[in-house]
Amino acid sequence: MSSGVSVVILAAGKGTRMKSARPKVLHELCGRTLIAWVVDQACALDPDRIIVVVGEGAEDVERVAREAAGEREFHAVLQEPQKGTGHALQIAAPALGPSPGRVVVLYGDMPLLRAESLESLLAATDDAQATAILTVWSDDPTGYGRILRDEHGAFRGIVEEKDASPEERDIGEINLGVYAFAGEELLADLPKLECANAQGEYYLTDLPGLAVAAGRPVHLVELEDPEEGQGVNTIAHLAEARWAMQLRILERHMDAGVSIEDPATTYIASGVAIGAGTRILPLTVIEGGVTIGAGCEVGPFTRLRRGTVLADGAEVGNFTECKNTTLGENSKAKHLAYLGDARIGKRTNIGAGTIFANYDGKTKHQTVVGDDAFVGSGTIIIAPNSIPDGVTTGAGAVVTRSAKPAAGETWVGMPARRMESKTREPREPRENGER
Repeated sequence: MSSGVSVVILAAGKGTRMKSARPKVLHELCGRTLIAWVVDQACALDPDRIIVVVGEGAEDVERVAREAAGEREFHAVLQEPQKGTGHALQIAAPALGPSPGRVVVLYGDMPLLRAESLESLLAATDDAQATAILTVWSDDPTGYGRILRDEHGAFRGIVEEKDASPEERDIGEINLGVYAFAGEELLADLPKLECANAQGEYYLTDLPGLAVAAGRPVHLVELEDPEEGQGVNTIAHLAEARWAMQLRILERHMDAGVSIEDPATTYIASGVAIGAGTRILPLTVIEGGVTIGAGCEVGPFTRLRRGTVLADGAEVGNFTECKNTTLGENSKAKHLAYLGDARIGKRTNIGAGTIFANYDGKTKHQTVVGDDAFVGSGTIIIAPNSIPDGVTTGAGAVVTRSAKPAAGETWVGMPARRMESKTREPREPRENGER
C-alpha cells in the first residue's frame, strides 16, 4: 500500500572542510556511515521511494545508500556539475515521477535527526498544498540561512547568510535545509528557480518563498532538541555527533537492563545486541555485529569485534580481544587473550595469555573447543584445530595442527604432547558455572 511519501537525500557534496579523500557522507559514526544513518531516517517515514543525489564518490555512496535502503524502491541520480541544492532537487525530479505525493528533503550529513521530528514535519503538510520547514533557534547561527517572519510570526522567507543584511544576520532562528513539500506543487516550482545570488547557484531555500507568493501555506516546525539539527562539516563536528549518537546507543542498552558502569569510557557501535543483566565495565570497545547474551560480564579493557557471540553467562575480561568467535554459556576468557575465529563450548576456561593463532599469512582458520575444557595460561592453539570436551592444556603449551587430543586428555609442552597419567573424564559443572 502506498504511503504517498517520497524522500530525497542530498549527498553530492565533496566535504572539503573534512580535509579527507573520502566523501563526507561515507565517514563513519558509531559503526555506520553518515549516509546510512540518514537512509534510516528516510525509512522511518515508510516512503514509496528513496532518491539519493550523488556526486563526489558517486559509485561508493550509491552502493552504501542502496544497501541501507534494503528492499525499498531506490534511485541514485548524479549531480554533475553541482550548482546548488535547488539544482540537486531539479536533477532528482524525474525520479519522483508525475505524482510523488509529499516529498521530504534530507541531507546526507545530518545523522542525528529523530524519526519523531521528521514525522512532525510531515504531519505539518497534511493540508494538500502546504510546505513545512524544519527550524531551530541557535545562539550562534553563523553559516546558516535565517528564517524571516512577518509581524504576526508567519513565514516570510529564508535568506542565506552571504545574502543577508546585518539585521538579518542577527536573527537566531535558522533553516536546517530539511523540508516537506506537496509533490505536485514542488514539481511545478522547481523550473522557476533562479541563480541571481552571491553564489550563482540555485537555492532550495527559494522554494518556500515561491509557495508564499502563490498563496500556499508554509509551516515552520521547530526542533525541541537543537542537537538533532547538527550537521557534519568537519572532523570536529563528526566527533561531536559521534558522542551524541553514542549516548543514545548507551541509553537504549541501559533502558533494556544492561549495566554500563562508565558510559564515558565505553564504546558500543550500532547493531550490537546485549541481553538484560549483563555488565559492561570501563574502557570496553564493542563493535558492530556483536551479540552478547544475558548475565554476561565484559571488560574492563576488552575489545569485541564483528562476529563475536557471547552466550548467556559468558565472561570476557582484561585485555582480551575476540573476533568472529562464539563463547559458550558460562565460559570465561578473563585475561590477556586473543580469541580469533573460534567456537568455544560451555563452561570452558580460557587461561591468561592464550592465543588462537588463526592466520597462516594467507587464510584465516577456525578452532573448535568443546565443553568443560581448561586451556592453560599461555597456550597457543594453531588453527585449524579441535580441542574436544574436557581437554586440559598445560601452561605454555603449543597445540599444533598435527595434535589430535581426545576428550578428557591433558596436553603439555612445545609442541604439546599427551600426558598419559592425566586423562580425565569431563567434570560435572556446578550450577553457577564455576570450577
